Order: sequence, then C-alpha cells, then structure tokens
Amino acid sequence: MRKLIVVTGATKGIGRAIAERFAQEDFDVVICARKSDELEKLKADFGAKYPSSKVYVQAADMADRKQIDTFVNFIRQIGRPVDVLVNNAGYFVPGSIATEKEGVLEDMMNANLFSAYHMSRGLVDQMIARKSGHIFNMCSIASIKAYANGGSYAITKFALLGLSKCLREELKSSGIRVTAILPGATRTASWDGVDLPEERFMSVEDVAETVYAAYSLSKRTVVEEILIRPQLGDI
Repeated sequence: MRKLIVVTGATKGIGRAIAERFAQEDFDVVICARKSDELEKLKADFGAKYPSSKVYVQAADMADRKQIDTFVNFIRQIGRPVDVLVNNAGYFVPGSIATEKEGVLEDMMNANLFSAYHMSRGLVDQMIARKSGHIFNMCSIASIKAYANGGSYAITKFALLGLSKCLREELKSSGIRVTAILPGATRTASWDGVDLPEERFMSVEDVAETVYAAYSLSKRTVVEEILIRPQLGDI
C-alpha cells in the first residue's frame, strides 16, 4: 500500500514544499487549508506534476477546534493509516507582550499550538496500534530564542517545542518518531515587502528536504530536533 502523509496549512510556503517533497517519493497526500479555491488549485497542480500520487484536500481553519475535528474525521474516513503527520499550520503577528492587541495570544495559541495538540491526539491512536508513524511539528527559531517584536508568537512556538518533547517521551516506546523542526528565516509570503536579498533567507525546498531526510532514516533512529538557519544568520 502507498504511504500517506498529512500536512496542515499546506497550500503555500513550507507546508506545500513538504507535501511536494513527499509526493516526489510516491506518497499520497492529505492537505488542509482555509481557502477551498487554493486547495483545488493545489490538487490540480499536484495532479499534473505527480500523477501517481493521490491528493485529498479539505477546507479547515486549524484555529477552530470544530474544524480540526472535521478534518480528523475526513482523514479517518479515507480508511488508510497515516504514516507521517506534519503539524505545519500557524501564523505570525508581530508585536510586544505589553502592547499587542488583546486576544492575539489566544488566537495564535489556537492556530500554532492547539491545532498540533488536537491533530496529534486525533491520529496518534492509529499510529500506536500499528507501532509506526512519524510526527513533525513545525516550530521556529522563536522556540528557543526570544527576540524583539516576537511577542505572543514566540510564546506559542516555545510551547510547541514543549509539546514535541512531551510527545517524543510518551510515544518512543510505541515506535512513533517525533521531530521538532526549528527553521530560521525562510522565504515565504510572510516576508513579502521586506527589502532584503534572497540570500538572507532559506528556501522552502531546503526545509522540506530536511524534513524528508529526517523521515528517511531507519526506524531505529530519530532526529528529535533540527535547528536550521540561513547561512548568514538570523534576520
């Protein structure tokens, strides 16, 4: 049976690059995002580029618990085991803790942390039963380094790294690998309008290649955390 990867928030940026990298290895792909039109376009693009890979898409806002549950049920109804789960959905709002808009922390906790928590809980029972699976949590340099204007985003990413560590400890005896990916500045739409040269950023393809490399190790080995930065350092 072909292997199956689930990637949240994957119509663009790092999430899309990861989905493409695994599709290149003949994985079938399950993807969610908020906008149905972008999902359908991605499905058509993948169909043209990777005709042997089946692509399942579902509109879902990962900041909304009910929509997370709907997406989990959608995955379960496919009736196939999930080999890889990539908790990629999330967003960044710049600001400082003292002055940022009321509710920013709660909103980003929903999207950046709770989505990974509930997606993992929703699918991990099947992995445990099979004693096989790999969970990737897309953390950030902000998971280990506080910086100006990071605000609540950094709080959520510190927490996501903590979730990754807890999952790793709980699931290691079940044969499930858990990897936290901590990328620095990566050239995505989040950086549109910033007047910096391309070489100051990593490419999304490099991050995706790193994820696939960690997955492709033997089952007896796990990369627990990967810190990946632009060659010229943080921005």
